[in-house]
Amino acid sequence: MSIVIRKAKKDDASQVVSLIYEAIGEIANRLTGESDVNKVLEQLEALFCREDNRHSYLNTYVAVKENQPQNVLGILVLYSGIDGLNMDTNLKKWLEQKNSPIIQIDPEAHLDEFYVDTICVHESCRGLGIGTILLQFAEEIAKQKGFNKLSLNVETEKFSAISLYERVGFVVTEPWTIIDEPFHHMVKKL
Repeated sequence: MSIVIRKAKKDDASQVVSLIYEAIGEIANRLTGESDVNKVLEQLEALFCREDNRHSYLNTYVAVKENQPQNVLGILVLYSGIDGLNMDTNLKKWLEQKNSPIIQIDPEAHLDEFYVDTICVHESCRGLGIGTILLQFAEEIAKQKGFNKLSLNVETEKFSAISLYERVGFVVTEPWTIIDEPFHHMVKKL
């Protein structure tokens, strides 16, 4: 199976959003101002199709089979720590316009880091090396953009994810909190 990583397109929205939701879970409720799963997915799709927030298609890459480029096998959402701050301001404005509860949006990366916000592989494709391919791709993008650190946050109880990240060279550098949940902040020097 030959895997290709390509820039996400708006047409990928429903496949990508289901993987974003799987990866970030309840955080999606707070980011969208919704509690019903269908509304959360609908609002995540709206955010994905916009150009001014973390989960925009502009910040998203997808893993596909070379001969089936329309079927998303995995996703990668990444951006710089500085861009994250700017996008969070846009998210707050969007939530205000929707009259949603305003949340404290925690920074997820240091300003000198290139940041993997979300990575998720479709359940049927796990164990095939797609997560590793996505992380290697993230490293290349970070280097191309002039960064020497790639970071991510992982929930403290996601042991298999932590093992994958450590296997490809990430190390836990500090505890981190995102919307009142404990995470490990992990960094790989490039």
